[in-house]
Amino acid sequence: MDPHLLRTFVTVARLASFSDAARELGYTQSAVSQHIAALEQDLGSPLFTRRPVAPTPAGERLLEHAAPLLLRLAAARADVVRLAAAPSHGLTLAVSPTALGPAALAALPAGGVTLRVLGRDHVVAAVAEGTADLGLVDGLAAPSDPLRLPDVAPLTTRGVGEEPVSVLLPAAHPLARRSGLRLGDLVDARWLDAPEAGLPLAQLRAAAGGGHGFRAALRYDGCDVRLLIALAAAGHGLTLLPRSAAAGAPGAVAVPVVEPRVVHRVEIVHAAAPPGGAARALLEALATRA
Repeated sequence: MDPHLLRTFVTVARLASFSDAARELGYTQSAVSQHIAALEQDLGSPLFTRRPVAPTPAGERLLEHAAPLLLRLAAARADVVRLAAAPSHGLTLAVSPTALGPAALAALPAGGVTLRVLGRDHVVAAVAEGTADLGLVDGLAAPSDPLRLPDVAPLTTRGVGEEPVSVLLPAAHPLARRSGLRLGDLVDARWLDAPEAGLPLAQLRAAAGGGHGFRAALRYDGCDVRLLIALAAAGHGLTLLPRSAAAGAPGAVAVPVVEPRVVHRVEIVHAAAPPGGAARALLEALATRA
């Protein structure tokens, strides 16, 4: 399939409008319609209903494939360009909100750093596409187990830190005086669903043995950890955070998770070819600290 047609298809699906997609892509509306018609003819199936503009079942299925395919193409381009590019004197580091802990902060160069705070999957995509030199991504895992990251390109990952995790509770919560908590006892509690700022509820369910617990009382689609802590302190739901992020939160109490045995793990992500310059220096500093 022609990637230009796929890009048009994904843009129309995201904006739910042929005219808005044409404006964003710099095409005429007629050209966008022709792209979609050519793709539909190639696949032998309609991909959109027209009023309103929405993916058909075939279109929904194509969407599942299109984004990873386009990301792979961007990653391939970035990988080849890296080989010919002159060494960069600066460093662009993509990080998930709770990945940049004390050790990583201490290892950062004194100058020339651009930090981009992104969702976990977007950190990996930024490194694959070449818009970030390195990525720091985090998640919940058993001790020494690697994170399950999306397979978007030939990338190299390395663990650079692990620390205990804590449940953040309002100071007046009945469980706030406990010395430790088991995740299995909190399956029916009210939780904050903050997949980017905190540790995702899906990871909690997996760590607790699966099932359908850990229901969300409030969803927060953002990357501000301070706001997530404020929501937990105000009683809008519980959240799980690395110990360093949860400690000393105003109006809240951080109680360690004692069962199952899980940790907050941070991994550094870079292209398959070893980075150079400031990126290599940071990589070596983090590996030494780990």
